[in-house]
Amino acid sequence: MDEIPFWRRKTLTEMNEAEWESLCDGCGRCCLVKLEEDIPAAQIKAGVNPAIYYTDVGCKLLDGETCGCRDYPNRGRKVPDCVKLTPKTIAKVGWLPPTCAYKLIERGRDLYWWHPLVSGDPDTVHAAGISVRGRVYASEEEIPAQEAEERIVSWPLRWPKRAREPQAPKEPRAPKQPQAPKPNESAAAVQERSRRRPSGGP
Repeated sequence: MDEIPFWRRKTLTEMNEAEWESLCDGCGRCCLVKLEEDIPAAQIKAGVNPAIYYTDVGCKLLDGETCGCRDYPNRGRKVPDCVKLTPKTIAKVGWLPPTCAYKLIERGRDLYWWHPLVSGDPDTVHAAGISVRGRVYASEEEIPAQEAEERIVSWPLRWPKRAREPQAPKEPRAPKQPQAPKPNESAAAVQERSRRRPSGGP
């Protein structure tokens, strides 16, 4: 009998450090620069949360190809506003993308087929359109801060259609190639054999 995966039998608070770190699917969405709505202090005191807007500008440590951090161990020192996710902060962080594994588990949901823990392949997060690969406009060090508002995008807060599938989409089966005529086989026999064989079937 197969053992139940840890993310199905443990809560976030019960996971060890290795399990916690492996929950990150490596999409890089949370490493995009986000802009916070400027609201009056009175509204903040009243409990109003400012809106958060994603941009397609990457953190200076984000690798747009691998979608990982270029200096993960020292990210907190090099990027002071980098938020460290913990079981306590997950529920409080309102800007996590809907595809985030931490968010899914915290809400009692399962991981999808494209998560590396399920597929066993780190590239499925890219194949499913979850990651930021090919979608990062520039690093935050490459554009003036005042231009960030022009780079606001909505896709980091959306689900790609193929990522919602309950399992990995199957590759279309290639149609069978016509068989070559057998030696001394007549044209009429070839046509009859082709009619008996279902087209595109196994």
